[in-house]
Amino acid sequence: MPNSDNEGSGTTTSVLAPAVEKLLRPLIGLLMEHGLTYTWLSGLLKSIYVDVAEKEFKLAGKAQTDSRITLLTGVHRKDVRRLRGTPLVDVPPPETVYLGAQLVARWTGEKRFLDKAGRPKPLPRLSTGKKSVDFEELVTSVSKDIRPRAVLDEWLRLGVVDIDEKDRVYLVEEAFIPIKGFEEKVFYLGRNIHDHLAAARHNVQGRTPSFLERSVYYDDLTAQSVDALAELSEQEAMRVLKAINSAAMKLQRKDSSSLSATRRMNFGVYFFNEVEEPESSKKK
Repeated sequence: MPNSDNEGSGTTTSVLAPAVEKLLRPLIGLLMEHGLTYTWLSGLLKSIYVDVAEKEFKLAGKAQTDSRITLLTGVHRKDVRRLRGTPLVDVPPPETVYLGAQLVARWTGEKRFLDKAGRPKPLPRLSTGKKSVDFEELVTSVSKDIRPRAVLDEWLRLGVVDIDEKDRVYLVEEAFIPIKGFEEKVFYLGRNIHDHLAAARHNVQGRTPSFLERSVYYDDLTAQSVDALAELSEQEAMRVLKAINSAAMKLQRKDSSSLSATRRMNFGVYFFNEVEEPESSKKK
């Protein structure tokens, strides 16, 4: 429970403040790159504070009042009253996201779409009438309502696939990571960082069982060493992601008819490097 001054204890603030500053810096940079100012963000933060207080900080058997939400959040009561009557808008993801993710999951997870080394096969663009699978078959295996040509055109635009000299469609990335497509990238930004941060919050709160949330960190490395580690990380990450994708696909098919199939999961990996700031370097 937050203190009545809405600022938490001095110890809590001193511990959380550096972590919050670190996680906000990339976000603030992204917002500024796209012209979203502090004024815009402060308005959004008010709405989120009120929404979280209303949904997550209720007292058992008692109605959540404007006064209590003001106490919890520090948002003025008149703003609380206004914002409680204006729910946050839940914008649906771009149409390409769910279909694209399902198609790539199938292309990278089903044996008939893989070569002997377990890599996604280049698929003939059109049906050949032979036993070999093709791109049209991949699309229709997920949805018969979307024309394969429309999917191909969109994926070519996004840079997800390309076509070789044999008129075969091949996957540029073994995951749905559009080279272009701002809306698609922003959707995954929101979903993946939300889930990562939610897992970290769960663990910081000491809830059990804890979520998997691990990383490997090293500094004092050369650019050449970082490049080698980046390559190794991508190879090992893709191996694990493919294994989880294959297992999840099988389990989803088994669970799909169960009334208790109400949960979702997200497993992800990341790699990042940068030049250390002089003051943070251990070298003097």
